[in-house]
Amino acid sequence: WCDKILELMDTVDEYIELPERDTDKPFLLAVEDVFSIPGRGTVATGRVEQGVVKKGDEVEILGRGKKPQKSVVTGIRMFNTDLPEGPAGYTVGVLCRGVERSS
Repeated sequence: WCDKILELMDTVDEYIELPERDTDKPFLLAVEDVFSIPGRGTVATGRVEQGVVKKGDEVEILGRGKKPQKSVVTGIRMFNTDLPEGPAGYTVGVLCRGVERSS
């Protein structure tokens, strides 16, 4: 019956269209949580709403009522796996250099 499950999965894959991803727009991460890694930096986790983020990219961090702050992405992870980039639609952790958690 494993073959039937695989057949069903193939049928579902053919039926359901992949969503459009806004990868041509500027990077935007909807931050859900933030935590610090001593000696490494601050990680912002959330869903990439649009664009693509890559290691080495300069990003601008915006907060409620706070002045924008620039940082450089030093790592991107998804489910304990390092990624070369985080495109729209992915839920990722973005490691940022020189940013305090309180920012």
